[in-house]
Amino acid sequence: MAFGPHGNRSRGKPQGPGSGLIATDKARDAKGTLMRLLREFIAPEAPKIVFVMVCAILATVFDVFAPRQLGMATTTIFEGSLSLIRGEAGAGIDFGALQFILATVIGLYATMSLFTYLQAFVMARVTQNIVYNMRQTVEAKLNRIPLSYFDANSKGDILSRVVNDIDLISSTLQESLTQLITALITLVGVFAMMLIISPLMTLIALVTLPLSVLVTVFVAKRSQRYFLAQQTSLGKLDGHIEETYGGHTEVKAFAHEASAVREFEVINEEYFGHAWRAQFMTGVIRPAMGLLGNLGYVAVCVVGAIQVVSGAIAVGDIQAFTQYMRNFTRPITQVANIINTIQATLAGAERVFEVLDQPEMDETHELEQSHASIGRVEFDHVKFGYLPGTTVIHDLSVTVEPGQTVAIVGPTGAGKSTLVNLLMRFYDVDAGAIRLDGVDTREMSRQQLRSHFGMVLQDTWLFNGTIAENIAYGVDEATEEQIVAAATAAHADHFIRTLPDGYDTIVNEEASNISVGQRQLLTIARALLADPEILILDEATSSIDTRTERLVQEAMNELMRDRTNFVIAHRLSTIRDADTILVINDGDIVEQGTHEELLAAGGFYAELYNSQF
Repeated sequence: MAFGPHGNRSRGKPQGPGSGLIATDKARDAKGTLMRLLREFIAPEAPKIVFVMVCAILATVFDVFAPRQLGMATTTIFEGSLSLIRGEAGAGIDFGALQFILATVIGLYATMSLFTYLQAFVMARVTQNIVYNMRQTVEAKLNRIPLSYFDANSKGDILSRVVNDIDLISSTLQESLTQLITALITLVGVFAMMLIISPLMTLIALVTLPLSVLVTVFVAKRSQRYFLAQQTSLGKLDGHIEETYGGHTEVKAFAHEASAVREFEVINEEYFGHAWRAQFMTGVIRPAMGLLGNLGYVAVCVVGAIQVVSGAIAVGDIQAFTQYMRNFTRPITQVANIINTIQATLAGAERVFEVLDQPEMDETHELEQSHASIGRVEFDHVKFGYLPGTTVIHDLSVTVEPGQTVAIVGPTGAGKSTLVNLLMRFYDVDAGAIRLDGVDTREMSRQQLRSHFGMVLQDTWLFNGTIAENIAYGVDEATEEQIVAAATAAHADHFIRTLPDGYDTIVNEEASNISVGQRQLLTIARALLADPEILILDEATSSIDTRTERLVQEAMNELMRDRTNFVIAHRLSTIRDADTILVINDGDIVEQGTHEELLAAGGFYAELYNSQF
């Protein structure tokens, strides 16, 4: 039996209530976002970017000189042909000079291609380094953000920020940065060559420049808000798709397909509107700049023809100048388009920075003297609420001695799962304290605290990997024998071996290729393998049939021996043997005792128990 490697996987978290982060259509702090992007992520690559800029400058310089050489070739051919027509003595085309000029042009273009290749090669590495570091930073940040952030924001919108917006930054850096450098250098170089050829024609060509700048500024100001709205709508769209397809079974079961489609159409229409406006504003630049460029081109051709006739300049200079003029308007158009692309990129970068700016969990250092936990847990006047001004746990005090099994029961919304969240420090208490072996859990790092706990939840979570990898999740050093032993203790070994690939069977993304009960058995095996000092069982056998539940309960009873156990149960028949039963209602412990004591008291617990039987 061969097992795959037990790689660490990011733990999935079911989406909580609420909607995604809301972004407005108004322009944000584009300058501040750009400076932050440069400072935090682009600056470390500065030496390579300088090399790219040098290559871009050299490539552009060689490219700029080429048209002048072609103009000289045209002049050589024109003057030689004209002398032949006139019948001048020794007339003819100077092919020697022509060959030298053409060789020079080939050399210029070959050298330009070499530097262009170098800048593209290095820039590809620079871009991937920047995006790699950005993804690493965001991933690390997500691990430090409180669970409340994920409960209050759409998972699809968060994924859109981490994936789509960073991809947008990547494509912009890869394509637009070198284009921007090249365009600016080309603009300067071409302008210089135009001045050398004819200051008069250069002045005529520049008449259209202020109009081009005005068009660029006008479009850029109005396109930013559309690009920001486009990225925000894309996040909503991703969130809706993730929710709908993640719960496609429920959507079909409740015949909600039509409503889901209508909601998709509304969001898609919103995205279409913003995207259409953003792309339209970008598309306006090209024809507008083309029109202005053609007007200047016509004027230059007329004036140039007059100067050639008068003998002021050579015919080859006209050819070179018109080519330079085309090259002069082209970088202006490129810069305008790049500015719009950068606007969209900055909108995406802002959304990424919103994630990076989220407040982090207050982390404490690990205790210097770490020792094995004996499992004594104390709730000391604990008060907690998920939202400010709303209290879920009012004043809870209880002490759980090592080795005790404590069952927590109560109606839906009473605060049972909240106790688990507080125990694991998914949330911190608002007042009071929770102590583990006399130490306030807030004085321990979350990793140190959670190393003492094992959990089996009602909502199973398995990742896309082999069954062996799922059982060994969090225990990287687990051996094949240990994995099989844990699966056997959880009564999962039999069904695993009936699968085509046994322990190497791949669990798909939604774990839909195994039953709900089988998924629960795997999570129980995972907890067995972790061998923690304290167990939290939240309706751990709710998805298992009665016969299997009896077998698993026997294995769990063995696992729970000599450990502190917190058992959350709705089926009260499963907790009769608990040492203590805490009855919670509206965030307070209303009753406490053994099963027999609480039944004899005839209170809230007895009422709950009798309602089930």
